[in-house]
Amino acid sequence: MSCYHPVVIGSLQVPGNLFLAPVAGYSDRAFRSLCVEQGADFTWTELVSAEALIRNRVKAEPLIRRADTEERYGIQLFGADPQVMYKATALLAPYHPEVVDINCGCPVPKVVKTGAGSALMRQPSLLGRIVEAVVRSSRDHLQSVPVTVKMRSGWDSRSINYDTCARIAVEAGAALVSLHARTRAQGYGGKSNWFHIQDLVSRIKVPVAGSGDLFSPEDGETMLRETGCAGILFARGALGNPFIFCATRALLLTGFYTQPEADERLRTGLRHVQLLAQDWGEKTACLEMRKHFCAYTKGLPGGALLRNKLVHAETLEEYRAICRE
Repeated sequence: MSCYHPVVIGSLQVPGNLFLAPVAGYSDRAFRSLCVEQGADFTWTELVSAEALIRNRVKAEPLIRRADTEERYGIQLFGADPQVMYKATALLAPYHPEVVDINCGCPVPKVVKTGAGSALMRQPSLLGRIVEAVVRSSRDHLQSVPVTVKMRSGWDSRSINYDTCARIAVEAGAALVSLHARTRAQGYGGKSNWFHIQDLVSRIKVPVAGSGDLFSPEDGETMLRETGCAGILFARGALGNPFIFCATRALLLTGFYTQPEADERLRTGLRHVQLLAQDWGEKTACLEMRKHFCAYTKGLPGGALLRNKLVHAETLEEYRAICRE
């Protein structure tokens, strides 16, 4: 049986199980659009502050609008107050997301110090109340779209509690749990423990999506086979490499895949900056694109020289000229 298959998330059926994780600073509309074109079956926005959304929805709108290619997508919220999360979820109604996701895994200090992100794993009962509030708001304002949760293995190696937190989240109404198999203390270092994903699959009745150390199609296939998880979330492995979705699908369905040629990678990078410019304006897009182009050109012959030129580009025409050269 192929590891590539549909995933049922509450009332939603997703046609495949290759997902783009919500990645802060990267999962904008432009990048999500390219990932969908390359075969991502489901995408989430980067994390959005519930407090900020309530204070100024217009300012937050570029982060939460659907990309033109997204038939289905989820919006990820973070916060530590159930009532604030309820109100923020209600404000998502005009955007018609298919899923609302709760961030319980972000390790960044400015998120954690508010009591949100992975700090919620230190307060499982609060995590449960937040899930319940978002599920209730979804029912009241969003026609009961599924609510999902993304978490880590625990706060640190002495407090591995993904099983308890996931159980509480599911009892509160979560329809899928995504597990990044690292602790908050690990950040993005060390090695993710895929046994935690396998163990969680055996403990809860809703689908589990696995995350952590997925940098190649082979990594994706191995995680699916070894853990039995319903789906996988590519995060850092997709940065500058939206092609990882079509490559992984090909590997799962046919047993082989091909890597994109250098010109395809550069063309896709150019489309990326052009899409960014539509949302943020040319100047901001060109500055933001520098980090993306470093990833697009990684491993290319002459890549270092190319990156040195690209990180100084300030206009779309400069990007085009450098890539033509």
